Order: sequence, then C-alpha cells, then structure tokens
Amino acid sequence: MAVRLKDIAHDLGVSVVTVSKVLRGSSDIGEATRRRVLKRMKELNYQPNMMARGLASGRTYTVGLVVPDLVHPFFAEFAKSLSGVLRTSRRALILASSEEDPEVERQEIRTLLSRGVDVLLIASCQPNLRNFYELGDNRTPYLLFDRNFPHLAAHFVGSDDVQVGEMATQHLIDIGRKRIAHIGGKNSSPSFDRLRGYRNALTQAGLTAPENYIILRERMEESGDTVGFQAMQELLKLKPSPDAVFCYNDLMAVGAIEATLQAGLRVPEDIAFIGCGNLRYANYLRVPLSSIDHGTNELGRIAGELALELSANPELEPKSLLVPSTLKARASSVGSSQ
Repeated sequence: MAVRLKDIAHDLGVSVVTVSKVLRGSSDIGEATRRRVLKRMKELNYQPNMMARGLASGRTYTVGLVVPDLVHPFFAEFAKSLSGVLRTSRRALILASSEEDPEVERQEIRTLLSRGVDVLLIASCQPNLRNFYELGDNRTPYLLFDRNFPHLAAHFVGSDDVQVGEMATQHLIDIGRKRIAHIGGKNSSPSFDRLRGYRNALTQAGLTAPENYIILRERMEESGDTVGFQAMQELLKLKPSPDAVFCYNDLMAVGAIEATLQAGLRVPEDIAFIGCGNLRYANYLRVPLSSIDHGTNELGRIAGELALELSANPELEPKSLLVPSTLKARASSVGSSQ
C-alpha cells in the first residue's frame, strides 16, 4: 500500500499541513522538524503523487525540451545534463525533435504547451522566431539555448559563437595553414556567428578566402556527416584546394575527413581539420578530431538551474548566460607526433 502524507504525519505526531510544507520546501518550518520529516520520508521510501501536487499548485512539474535532432551527440548530452538537474527537484523532462523543420517545431511546441509544461526550452530551427507567444500561450516561461534570437527579450544559455569561430580558425592559422575553408550551416545564430568569427580571424591574420572556400548547407545537425562529405568533395575540386577546413560541427568534420581520405589525401599533412562540439568519441575516430569544446554538460547544468528558477519565478528578468569554450587539439590538425 502506498505511503500517504497522513501516515508520515501520524508517525511523527505532526499535522499533515506540516508534512506538506516540508515537501514544498516552505521556509516557515523549523529545521529540526524538517529533518525529522525528511528522514521519515526516506525511511518509508515516500514517493509524492505529482499529479495531485499539480492539481493543487497549478503546475505539472514537467519541463519541455525541443531540439533539432534528438540523436545528435550535442543535444543528447545537453538533455542528459539538463535532466540530471531537474531530477534533483523531481521534475520530469519531456523531449521533442523538430527534425530541422520549422513547421514540425511549431507543432511540437503547441503539443508541449497543451500538456501544461511549467517551462519550455528551445533550440529553434526557425529562420526568424518573431515571438514565442504567437504560438498561443502567454503564460509559460521559455528559455532559448544554443540558438539565440537577440531581437527577442528572452532568456538564453549558450556559447559565444563568434569566439568559437575565431578560436577554431586561429588554431589553423597557428599551425601554418594559409588556405582555410569553412563548411558551415544556414539560418541559425551559431552558423552566422561562427562564420563571422572565421572571417574575423582571417582578417586579423591578413589572410583572405575566396567565396567558393565557404560552403553553407542546411540540416547540418540531422545529416551533418553526409553534408560534410558532400561539401568537402566540392572543396577538393578547387584549384588550389584548401589546406585546412573549419567545420561548423564535429559531424560535418567527420564526413569531410572521410571524403579527404577517400580522395587519397592525408590528414593533417595535406589538409587539416577542426570541428566544434568535442564529440565524446573524438579521440577514437579514424583520425582523432580537433574540436572546440563549448561545455555541453555545463550548458545543460546552467539551463536546468535557470529552468527551475523560471518555474518558481516566471517573471524573472531575461538574462543571457554564456559558457566559455576551449580548444581540444588532436591529430586532425596537429598530427600524431605533436
């Protein structure tokens, strides 16, 4: 038989209201009483009825997450870290994928809103997210992550992607490369900003890149390896071909390296590569991949804490939180002997 609040109250000789306040984290309960109640809950393995709590409080104790691709390593690791934070406060995470399709994204957002999620997190694939509340909800707080829309007064957790582009390109410059290409994405703030960072670094080094050294593609999250492979085949036809490539993400870099190897060229001797995201298995690839690590686990942790804060205070003033990025140099750019 399930343990009830009244059972705990009876055991300890306190009121059900007192036990309920401890469960809600109310501040008007003495510390000694709080410890006694929590200890007894643990002893009895008490599991609160979240549906009943939701009916009483107007909350569902759920957080919605919409990403472009659920199986992409970056979004999967982000979701894992986010879920770990939410779990500590007994919040459930509901996942949805937009499949890099703006209309699918709108449908998924409407579905999550209809389920009454307390907070919504979005890595949007919209080319121009004018206003979240146009989707028919003016109460649910939301948080943008990875992909920002600066014109919106919205909470954001992500990376300084201009810095990411500068850092990756500067690394290729530092190892002596002059003909540096970029395989990037379209219609998202990280793709725009990483391209800008790439151009900034080249300009500061007194280098230029022909326009055909820049290849921009869609669906860079969902089909990144295929996109990278095909884009690299185009770059290899150029005369002269690049001696280094900065790829928007690691999956693109994996595909681009494979195209290079299949063409009979050496990595990094003939062409060096760097990606972004620091794929968990980067060390174990055919050619270990250099990458910019933008702190995926830390992004998830910060986003989780902000989501909990928004759940308690939906009117919180919008803020932008950026996680510093770091360079992870491996054999795809520096070779196995360096």
